[in-house]
Amino acid sequence: MIREASLATLLILCASVPSWADSPAASTDSQMKTIFNGENLEGWSGDPRLWSVRDGVIHGETTPENAAKGNTFLIWQDGNTADFELTLSFRCNATNNSGIQYRSEHNTAANAPNKWSLKGYQHEVRNEEGFPNISGFIYGERLNRGRICLVGEKAVQEGDKKKVLETLITPEEFKELFRLDDWNDVRIVAKGRNVQHYLNGRLILDFTDSPEQARLDGVLGLQLHAGKPMWAEFKDIHFRSL
Repeated sequence: MIREASLATLLILCASVPSWADSPAASTDSQMKTIFNGENLEGWSGDPRLWSVRDGVIHGETTPENAAKGNTFLIWQDGNTADFELTLSFRCNATNNSGIQYRSEHNTAANAPNKWSLKGYQHEVRNEEGFPNISGFIYGERLNRGRICLVGEKAVQEGDKKKVLETLITPEEFKELFRLDDWNDVRIVAKGRNVQHYLNGRLILDFTDSPEQARLDGVLGLQLHAGKPMWAEFKDIHFRSL
C-alpha cells in the first residue's frame, strides 16, 4: 500500500510540473563546438569589405564609402541548422539593426542584391530596450511574413493565424534584462517546428510554426543591414546539432 501511494503521489507531482520545465536545459561547454576561432573568418563567407576580426570578435561594419548592397550576411560554411542549439554574444550600435539568420537558404534569384543574400528565419538583433523594436523576435527575411513571432510570446501558428498561448516576459522585465550598449547573450534552440530564443539566460520567445510554413533546415548567418551606416559584433559562438 505504501509503495502504491508513493507511486500515485509521484504521478500527480509529475503531471503538475509547469510548462517552462519542458524547456531544454543549457548545454555544458563540452557538448558544444566552437565555430569561430577568434582569429580569422576561416569557415565563414561574407563580403570582405564589410567583415573582419577585431580584438578576437567578428566585426561587421558599413560606412558611406563601404555600404551594404542590400542586406548581406556572413555565412557559416561548415554545418546546417536542422535541429540545433546555438549560443553567442552580440553588441551593436543603435543606428540600424542586425540579425542571426538560421534555417535559411541562399537567395539566388536574379534580383538578389549580393552574393551573400539569405532567406529564412532571423533572430532580430537591436540595441534598443522598448517594445516592439527589441532584440529577439523572429523576422521572416525574404519570406513575406514580416515579424513572425514577437518577444514575450509563446505562440503556435495555425494556418494564416498565430495563436498566443502565454506571455513569457513583459516590457518592464525586458528593459531590466537587456544590456544596452553592452554584450548580450543569445541562445537559440530549434527542434522540429519549435524554436526558442533565450536572452541573458531567460526564455523570451517560444514559437511553433505551422506544418505548411515551417522551415526545418538551412544555413546560419550573421547580418549587416542595408541603409544607415552601422556596426555589429559577435563572439563566443558555439553550436551543436541535436
